Amino acid sequence: MSEKPFFVGYLPVPGPFRTFLVVLSVLLVAGLGTAGFLMGAAQDDPGPGAFRFDYGRQTVTGVVALTPYPLIHVTQGNDRIKPGDTFMMTAGGKSGVDSRAIPLDGQLAQVSGIILERGELYMLQVRGGQNGLRAAEGDVPAIAVEPQGRWQLTGEICDGKCLAGAMRPGRGLAHKACANLCLLGDVPPVFVSSQPVLGSEFLLVTGPGGTRLPRTAYDYVAQFITAEGNVTRHGDLLVWEIEPDTIEVVQ
Repeated sequence: MSEKPFFVGYLPVPGPFRTFLVVLSVLLVAGLGTAGFLMGAAQDDPGPGAFRFDYGRQTVTGVVALTPYPLIHVTQGNDRIKPGDTFMMTAGGKSGVDSRAIPLDGQLAQVSGIILERGELYMLQVRGGQNGLRAAEGDVPAIAVEPQGRWQLTGEICDGKCLAGAMRPGRGLAHKACANLCLLGDVPPVFVSSQPVLGSEFLLVTGPGGTRLPRTAYDYVAQFITAEGNVTRHGDLLVWEIEPDTIEVVQ
């Protein structure tokens, strides 16, 4: 009779087979862990953007303005948000707050929500219901809108919410489909400039004359492009009125 070990399902595993299976299992687990680490290390740094739940819910008062995307120019802040700050606003999921903000355009309002933050880019995800965005009493100060001239910029169009931290990395070709869905849901679009513009890397991007970003520009989302348009300052936020017919993909 042969002395070689032979596996039978209803009998104990022979010693040599048991040793082989243990070694194989350890190597398989270690190999999968190493492969996962190497794949993760090869990805681009997603950056510091994130929901700042650690800040807690923020409630401030300010003037609602449509650019045409909803902004809140803070007039009464708190320990973290100061008067004079300007925030883009969005709702939960892939949707904006247009239906709630449009009736309050140019009026004083109280807004409450969670901050999304990436460097100097901030967005406020407004909580649902009446307590998220509602009219407030008080004098409405004038918000300065200052023309900054015509600029040719190079960079990338992204949706502001995912870029600010709702998705990591929130930019690049892997983000293109998600970004377009957010923009179709009226999330404010943001241009990431390759060079600072008047001290800022991020600009709210609209169409000419402060109109909505044209759908033709959606084809260029998450691509490295160059284009021209007028820049204006709304409070402390820069707005770039991109001209779609000047868009060119940078190879």
